Amino acid sequence: MSVIGILLSFLALVLPLLLAVAYFTLYERHLLAALQRRQGPNVVGLYGFLQPLADGLKLFVKESIVPKSANAAIFVISPVITFGLARAGWAVVPVGEGTRIADFRLGLLYLFALSSLSVHSVIRAGWSSNSKYAFLGGLRSAAQRISYEVSLGATLVSLLLLAGSLNLSAIGEAQTHNWLAAPLLPVFVVFFITTLAETNRHPFDLPEAEAELVSGYNVEYSAMGFALFFLAEYSNIILMSALSALLFLGGWHAPIAFFSGPLVFALKTRFIVTLFVLVRGTLPRYRYDQLRRLGWKVFLPLALAFLIAYAALLLAGNGAVELAR
Repeated sequence: MSVIGILLSFLALVLPLLLAVAYFTLYERHLLAALQRRQGPNVVGLYGFLQPLADGLKLFVKESIVPKSANAAIFVISPVITFGLARAGWAVVPVGEGTRIADFRLGLLYLFALSSLSVHSVIRAGWSSNSKYAFLGGLRSAAQRISYEVSLGATLVSLLLLAGSLNLSAIGEAQTHNWLAAPLLPVFVVFFITTLAETNRHPFDLPEAEAELVSGYNVEYSAMGFALFFLAEYSNIILMSALSALLFLGGWHAPIAFFSGPLVFALKTRFIVTLFVLVRGTLPRYRYDQLRRLGWKVFLPLALAFLIAYAALLLAGNGAVELAR
């Protein structure tokens, strides 16, 4: 592929995602306002339609401040790396049949690798700020993501037993007639709750707890540094929602084949995104010890139990087929 082709593919990936993140924030604010019986953004543009653009412009023109005692190089580069990793994951996500930038045979493993790398940039951001609140927020985020990545991986092994591939396109094609959410409903529930913790969303937003940490690892960031962390977080939410739709809800496939395509995939992703917002508007925040206990003592044993159960069922089924032959 030529340099121009690579650049066009990059723009085709980044620009729609930036718009999606911008208007996801508007959708979230309006939905939370409806849940709390109040008005949401309604001043800048019709029904606040231009509010995300105004917020982005405000952050873009503000002054970026680097604390005097911070490690300036690491402090500046950390949000850039976080933002880049959040964008890179979308390269392997198919939104329709043959609609993707890269078709990796190990696409799901690639996404897990990016998720692990993003932990390092959060720790670097907290450490380089030379602030105890930011440092504690970074450590919390690292411990939380590592804890829940174990459970997340265990749930996906159950899915891989049925799908038989790590290729995201193949997993989507395997659900042409039957969605994996039906046989894997308990796994899907655990997976969704785990993605809340992976993206630091309510009720697991302990790394950014305003009460104790004054916003956590990004407390010393302003202007575009803060904006890049914000964009990365919301990009990861949409990515996890798209991954949930692809792995469990049939991806771009609809019950009526005529309607299958990227629009169906977008509607399923919006459904999962709406669940993220509804959880934020209804549930209280966990304590940190409850968060860790839930990950290690509840979700991990559940995920391993489901894995053993599905593996036993598959082995029993294969044994029955061999006897029938």
